Amino acid sequence: MHDNHGDPLDGQTEQQEIADPWTAPSTRKGFLKGAAVAGAGAAGLGAFGPAAAFAHGKKGPAKAKKGGLTKTDLEILKAAQIAEALAVTTYTNIINTAPFFKNIPSDDQGYLKGAVQEEMSHYLLEESLTKKPTPFTKFYYPPKMFADAQTTLNILVTLEDAFIAAYLIGVRDFSTADLKVTAARIMGIESDHRTLARVVGPDVAGGDGGPIEKITGIQKTAEPVAPPNNNGYERTLLLTNIGQAVEALLPFAEPKAAEKAGFDATKPYTFVPFTPTLPNPLGEFHSLKG
Repeated sequence: MHDNHGDPLDGQTEQQEIADPWTAPSTRKGFLKGAAVAGAGAAGLGAFGPAAAFAHGKKGPAKAKKGGLTKTDLEILKAAQIAEALAVTTYTNIINTAPFFKNIPSDDQGYLKGAVQEEMSHYLLEESLTKKPTPFTKFYYPPKMFADAQTTLNILVTLEDAFIAAYLIGVRDFSTADLKVTAARIMGIESDHRTLARVVGPDVAGGDGGPIEKITGIQKTAEPVAPPNNNGYERTLLLTNIGQAVEALLPFAEPKAAEKAGFDATKPYTFVPFTPTLPNPLGEFHSLKG
């Protein structure tokens, strides 16, 4: 993440913004423009609805870049990288620092340990396509994150909700069938993670504030954890382009927006990449063609 908290795009032309997809509106400037929307509420992500879904204009024509990727492809991939870096950071700190983690059943612990490996694998796949690391490597959370089980599970489900919607945008907007199918393959894993996060709720020990019977996700509605697989269809959140999905991550990645959202902007958590080991070779990534 840039040490300078100002907007490095100020003073640049629109053409310059488009020329470098890593400083295009769907990252830094899109973050800042979307602060008022994405930063609302304690979870920072609750403002999305029909109005927000149409907040952005039409996308420009897609033109293939070097390696066969279009501008839209790169925007989706870099947004996914930010999301996966945030996911790795979140799961890592649940495992390493959350007091409730050591008191939940071993199968719940196994889910969380498997999830961090899977999210890291997703990140590395996307980095191999963009050829650049994530521009955001420090993340922020609400007060009591990791210390309080209810807060932690609320945010975990909120993030998985956002990731699912983002990959559904990829299913729709990627330029090739191979990329679309890859997005669907990753989205399915994020859906697993959302469901399993809801499984953990009732298993939280009494001394850690459990059992947790309701979890509040991105739509800011406390939903019963029974059944944990409570979706007939994955939720698109009515997002229409990847810029909106990236803006939803604003309070987690930008100090000023974090502070505005009521997050603890004084305590950043750093994304630490590693070489993942996936739980089962049959579920590993073999190629974009499957």
